[in-house]
Amino acid sequence: MKNIGIATGRRKTSIARVYIRTGKGELKINDKDIATYFSTPEQVQIAKKPLLVTASDNKYDIVITVSGGGLSGQAGACSHGLARALSQVDETNRASLKANGLLTRDSRMVERKKYGQRGARRRFQFSKR
Repeated sequence: MKNIGIATGRRKTSIARVYIRTGKGELKINDKDIATYFSTPEQVQIAKKPLLVTASDNKYDIVITVSGGGLSGQAGACSHGLARALSQVDETNRASLKANGLLTRDSRMVERKKYGQRGARRRFQFSKR
């Protein structure tokens, strides 16, 4: 099968590579069905949102390989990559995807731990005496 759209999606520390092919609406993530890969229906809904916005849930076969982070970040990465790939396949999808904020990369990440502190912002307890 020939890929008609390839894109990369990112969220937190997760990276998703999305391949869109002509087909009948099959969606595989790391060679598993989307419902079995993600543990909650909310994560499935987040990952599928670009398909529902563009009304193209039964037009294409989609293969996604995702790595890094947890399931929540991976769902966001799948959504971002899917939106980018759909806008690449059909340029008319871009306006509706952009209006729903699906083409914007969510850049929030965990702040690193600093030396001499207990966490990123949390300090050790101060002792006066």
